[in-house]
Amino acid sequence: MTKLTRARKSAYHLTEPIMPLLVKTHITPTTLTWIGFATALGGAVLIASGHLFIAGFVVLASGFLDMLDGALARHTNQVSRFGAIFDSTLDRISEAVLLLGILVFYLFLGNQSVIGILLVGLALVGSPLVSYIRARAEAIGLECKVGLFTRAERVIVLAAGLLLSHLGNALIIALAIIAVFSFITAGQRLSHVLKQAKK
Repeated sequence: MTKLTRARKSAYHLTEPIMPLLVKTHITPTTLTWIGFATALGGAVLIASGHLFIAGFVVLASGFLDMLDGALARHTNQVSRFGAIFDSTLDRISEAVLLLGILVFYLFLGNQSVIGILLVGLALVGSPLVSYIRARAEAIGLECKVGLFTRAERVIVLAAGLLLSHLGNALIIALAIIAVFSFITAGQRLSHVLKQAKK
């Protein structure tokens, strides 16, 4: 197990102490998924209107809720194939909406940054590509959980860029990291799938 994999598992263990409280509320995993999606939409609106610092916290909250819904489903034995697909679908839409919020910000409030707009476009292609490759691989029976830059890392980097946006080019740097490492991760997953397919 790599250090990165161990770090991801440790992050998910953060949700365990909250599970007893969530179970008592009788909230369902699907409801949590919707709340996380609504939170992401709120973050996109904040970004588009130029409230980047506050949006950073909202993006982190949305990412944490995304961890909670899956953990609650497992804890309460409510895991289902449709639930997994539904959660994944809203995750992809949430990411796209946040990036579109940044696009609106750069078009109307961010001095029409050409670099920013280009990086948003690249991120809009690269981010879902990472998940798409895994989904297609698993659909034909291949394992594909490898990769340096998954959704969790993208959320953290985007939130950091928003929180530090007052320092200068932090958001541009965050978008560049997301765009570049998303394509690198897509390449890693394609390579991993190719090795399995040759066996």
